[in-house]
Amino acid sequence: MTIPMATRDAPPAAPIPKEAMEALSGLDQLRAIRDGKLGVAPMQALMNMRLIEVEDGRVVFGGTPEEKHYNPGGTVHAAFTAAMLDSAMGLAVRTTLPAGVGQTTIEFKLNMVRPMSADIGEVRAEGSIVHRGRTIATAEGRMIDPAGRLIAHGNTTIMIFGAKALRRAAPG
Repeated sequence: MTIPMATRDAPPAAPIPKEAMEALSGLDQLRAIRDGKLGVAPMQALMNMRLIEVEDGRVVFGGTPEEKHYNPGGTVHAAFTAAMLDSAMGLAVRTTLPAGVGQTTIEFKLNMVRPMSADIGEVRAEGSIVHRGRTIATAEGRMIDPAGRLIAHGNTTIMIFGAKALRRAAPG
């Protein structure tokens, strides 16, 4: 299943608008994406990802790999797994942030334990917070196949930054 870039009912793929970042908590931003009120991030559209569960400290993405995600060896490239787990883990942290506060990945580590092909169907990337401080948070994630088998797992360190840094980082 390919996620469309835009439909009549859903906004086009785009970063969260500055106004929404300043007015909505991270949890409300992600609920708006899940509910189709805000567009998905361009990377999420590229990787056929959809936000399917959002709660405080936890995010779940579904994604369907296709042959366009293959590496030269004929299996799904690790970048597909990395994009899904980085998104799930990082956005799990975002669910805890107030309006006007952002986050970004400092580092992450993934362990792939099972290969994927385009025949696998929709996989799930689940991210949850391990620890959240004022400026640094950690999270962990797991990717599972439709049968519930582990495909990959990982962890991340996330930087939390205030509205002033958010304005400096924004384009334009």
